[in-house]
Amino acid sequence: MSVNGVTGAGSTYSTYAANAKSAETNTEAKSSEKKTGASTGSAGAVYEPSEEAKAAAAKKYTPNAKVVAQMKADADARTAQMKSLVEKMLTKQGETYGKANDIWSLLSSGKFTVDPATKLQAQADIAEDGYWGVSQTSQRILDFATALTGGDPDKIEEMRSAFQKGFKMAEKKWGGSLPDISQQTYDAVMKGFDQMAEDAGIKIEN
Repeated sequence: MSVNGVTGAGSTYSTYAANAKSAETNTEAKSSEKKTGASTGSAGAVYEPSEEAKAAAAKKYTPNAKVVAQMKADADARTAQMKSLVEKMLTKQGETYGKANDIWSLLSSGKFTVDPATKLQAQADIAEDGYWGVSQTSQRILDFATALTGGDPDKIEEMRSAFQKGFKMAEKKWGGSLPDISQQTYDAVMKGFDQMAEDAGIKIEN
């Protein structure tokens, strides 16, 4: 067994987190532009919103900065722990690596052996209930998106787009298609976004 699944999942989540944060920043800028544009528009027919519309407009979605920071710190720590485990394993095989890209490249090639201790740790990490398993990783990504947007349903598709962009960047860094566990995580996250949209009454265009 290799540790490809563990590193693939870690790379996907870390890259997504960076892109999701960038998407949130762009969203805030667009929101500011919309407000400015609305204030300079010409007078026209008067629209009287319904009580439901007023209530929806009054609701504010605020990013949960504390949760975002906690999740990022946790992901960084677990990623560093996983990289350290892989580096020690590779160093024992007479290899020296100064850059993360070298590690990802070697792991994707599969040209290495795994010692018993690393194998056991990797198996635990990518197990169904493991930190880098499909369930936990996909849920962290969805929770991260919710924390960034404050639960604003109008930003679900922006978060989905940020995730897809991050996944493609992870594939590029990996040097091709990510391990099967990462593909499964991708599908789980996409289904999660679909469910979030459905719960919010948003129609998804196929």
